[in-house]
Amino acid sequence: MSAAVIRRFYEAFDAHDGEAMAACYAPGARFEDPAFGELRGDQVGGMWRMLTGRATDLRVELHEHDGDERTGRAHWIARYTFSTGRPVVNDIQATFGFEDGLIAEHVDRFDFGRWARQALGPMGIAMTVVPPLRGVVRRKARGDLEAFLRA
Repeated sequence: MSAAVIRRFYEAFDAHDGEAMAACYAPGARFEDPAFGELRGDQVGGMWRMLTGRATDLRVELHEHDGDERTGRAHWIARYTFSTGRPVVNDIQATFGFEDGLIAEHVDRFDFGRWARQALGPMGIAMTVVPPLRGVVRRKARGDLEAFLRA
């Protein structure tokens, strides 16, 4: 069952359907990644609605996935143009926890330095040398999400 939810989630992602992605989550779900940090509840679905709503050339490729009734994992790649106009290929490993057939826990892991260099160019390189600068990305991502949720 969880493998089917994972597949449905990434098919919706590739179709830029944030509503369908949000419907894959249990109420009170928890999400975490290097860019947004930890999100909970409505923030999780809001993030996907925001990202898919802004996407112009996003392609999502689900390379592999599996799961049982309680846990799952996926390897996926996102290809898109970041707001800076720079192309990004982000290779991501995801882990999932499920409750009642829905995603309750979702953690995405990727090489933040590699992503930052692609998305931000020289500023991204600085972020790999001076780790406290990573907070700039998280504050911007969270600020954008908060504004989206208020709208």
